[in-house]
Amino acid sequence: MSEHVPTVTELLVARAADERPGLKFEQQEWSWSEHVQCCADRAALLQALHRGDRPFHVGVLLDNVPEFSFLLGAAALSGSVLVGLNTGRRGESLGRDVRLADCELVVTESKHSALLAGVDLDSARVLVIDDAEWAGLLAEHRGSPLDPVAAEPDDLLALLFTSGTGGEPKAVRCTHEKIAFPGRMLANRFGLAPSDGVYLSMPMFHSNALFAGWAVGLAAGAALGLRRRFSASGFLADVRRFGSTYANYVGKPLSYILATPERDDDADNPLRIVYGNEGAENDLDRFAERFGCQVVDGFGSTEGGVVVQRTPDTPTGALGRPGPGVAVLDPATEQRCPAAEFDRDGRVTNPDQAVGELVNTAGAGSFAGYYKAPEENAQRMRGGMYWSGDLAYLDRDGFCYFVGRSGDWLRVDGENLGTAPVERILLRHPGIAQAAVYAVPDAEVGDQVMAAIVLADAPLTAAELGDFLAAQPDLAPKQLPRFVRIAADLPRTATHKVLKRPLAAERWNCTDPVWWRPGQDPSFELLTPERAAELTASE
Repeated sequence: MSEHVPTVTELLVARAADERPGLKFEQQEWSWSEHVQCCADRAALLQALHRGDRPFHVGVLLDNVPEFSFLLGAAALSGSVLVGLNTGRRGESLGRDVRLADCELVVTESKHSALLAGVDLDSARVLVIDDAEWAGLLAEHRGSPLDPVAAEPDDLLALLFTSGTGGEPKAVRCTHEKIAFPGRMLANRFGLAPSDGVYLSMPMFHSNALFAGWAVGLAAGAALGLRRRFSASGFLADVRRFGSTYANYVGKPLSYILATPERDDDADNPLRIVYGNEGAENDLDRFAERFGCQVVDGFGSTEGGVVVQRTPDTPTGALGRPGPGVAVLDPATEQRCPAAEFDRDGRVTNPDQAVGELVNTAGAGSFAGYYKAPEENAQRMRGGMYWSGDLAYLDRDGFCYFVGRSGDWLRVDGENLGTAPVERILLRHPGIAQAAVYAVPDAEVGDQVMAAIVLADAPLTAAELGDFLAAQPDLAPKQLPRFVRIAADLPRTATHKVLKRPLAAERWNCTDPVWWRPGQDPSFELLTPERAAELTASE
């Protein structure tokens, strides 16, 4: 008999009589029972506001405040659809997201309400949670009975937008199962119970926060500790104050926390498990040792179509082993790519054959499609298989290595290169805190490799960088950056993913210092304005 797949509604109803701590925010606290009642009140309000026949789409433009959690539960109880709106979007871009997701209501706070001024919302009503109108509407429904609308695992519960690093964000359909299943799975995997606490500082309009944070706490009955916005300096104090034993992350937060001053009592905290994805490899062990916890870094995306599992024997640089049905296929032939071959220095000698796209050959996995995007859905589900858009290769032992997104391909001297391996090499240097690699045009044909780096506290010279890169045995000559931009910071999305498009568009025409390599050797020098102008003219 197959295991029962829960819905978010069922997980909420199971907490309705639970008087143990359920939600903590700043100096406030709610039991799970009180949390579910707040969700029921708002579910009744949403049902009263709804006038159409189709599910009520409610845009939420909020930081990680209690109202976000209450509204997510309200959507589950009322049969509505919560639309996570990115607080980093502006003007027409934000309006486009509201219209694409068919929002009939947008709930925001005064802090963000100005973002909606003058924006075409296509008749969507706007309510502000810290004004009198919202308070009055809630008062009418306070104490509403818990009367959930029946839900099935494949019913739509939320629309979450992709980060937009490769173009306009797409609205990913998130069903009850897509949210509830990873929550229960991770709670069971890490042995979380009501006595635990889940620290939630990643933005709740993103999948990582919902799948690997909010849903985990709900499934385990563990108290959710909400942070309005991520703060590296506030992380440890929050963990201690909330009693959090589990935290989730995506991207660079571990690096930011590690950059805070060390203290002798850093490991004196309740944290046991930190789970996330896209953390810098050299940060994982450092974080675990400094804060006395286990760090588990996985691989995932908002779409959720492929699974790669990290195991204790995963080699350095690898993501882990592909899950059932996941393979690396040649996009042109749709055949499995051969295993990567390595030379004695660890460089892949057959990248054109070994690098392909990560594909779920068994079907869609947890990918439930993009909202109102039939062409993109068809592209993802070619031949009945889910094509992730992520480039990778496998070694002979079946371990998977990430190369980059399909849009991150560089064509250098007739050879395809991925950006991720070069970024991993750059980050080996203790003086480099962040790195992004991208393509800039070659004056003759194809691309040249450019990197933007953010320095750590220690200084770094152009000569030292050249010596370091020359000493890396697995850096192939064609992977050697031609240009290196020394940036104060890298442009990022609200979920800490690097935006490479503006970097690539600026090329070397920026106010940051740029080192360049005139010849074939890894010998860098400062790019002068005169030489930069010549290079731009030659494109």
